[in-house]
Amino acid sequence: MTAFSLEDWKRSGSFFSHRGQRIFTQTAGDPRLPVLLLIHGFPTASWDWEAVWPELARHYRVLAVDMIGFGFSDKQRNYDYSIVDQADLQQAFLRAQGVGDYHVLAHDYGDSVAQELLARQAADQSAPRLRSVCFLNGGLFPETHRPLLVQRLLLSPLGPWIARAMTRARLAGNFRRIFGPHTQPTTEQLDAFWTLLTHNDGLRVFPRLIRYMPERRRQRQRWVGALQRASIPLKLIDGGADPISGSHMVERYVELVERPDVTVFDDIGHYPQVEAPDRVLRAYLDFRANIARP
Repeated sequence: MTAFSLEDWKRSGSFFSHRGQRIFTQTAGDPRLPVLLLIHGFPTASWDWEAVWPELARHYRVLAVDMIGFGFSDKQRNYDYSIVDQADLQQAFLRAQGVGDYHVLAHDYGDSVAQELLARQAADQSAPRLRSVCFLNGGLFPETHRPLLVQRLLLSPLGPWIARAMTRARLAGNFRRIFGPHTQPTTEQLDAFWTLLTHNDGLRVFPRLIRYMPERRRQRQRWVGALQRASIPLKLIDGGADPISGSHMVERYVELVERPDVTVFDDIGHYPQVEAPDRVLRAYLDFRANIARP
């Protein structure tokens, strides 16, 4: 049972404009509380956070957008999609909300956006100040990212054809491969994911969105360096059963990041916040409670 149906999620959201793009947004929580920015992954949208949203809104002012090309936001075929541009979007949204200081909880593609925001900290003193980052399963290190076959095909010259050939059944098969064996997606979740992907003729932009994979390789030094030089608290919560960025990615994180703070759920797959929301909430709230102590 979901906390928000996709229809309710859309109905309760709003839109703002960024570089001529209409961007779907969600906000909740007391404005006096610390700000927590939730950054979703590929190929879904901010609805990924619906199961943890109500509890997080009790503790924080929670903010989220469907990034450009995702969910209910605009999806233009010729737009130059990039992680760097998505980070610009997040900062524009924070400014529009009057945010000075904020924390991030990110997943998958959103992890790379968070790494770019982290890398900007020292250079841009006028930007809203990032105070902590918690990563869920994502490609933090290009050398440990193991994309699905469909992702590799989308990046190839066959990409436009692969996108046009995508069906709900194929989507469901791919999601079942990356979820944990005992936390498989429900019919309701799969229906919602398919709606998010196909809204605004979204499948047609997949071959352009997927370019984040080579962008991660080009930006590796900057983004991995941001993790290693971070002066703010970092946390990794990972579903170890994820074939894309599971326990093998955690090993690399522990190897490269000094004093790593890591929680691994061995039986959970690529979407911990969907598969095990209560466990993610406990781990995240414990992380924030620990860094709040003197």
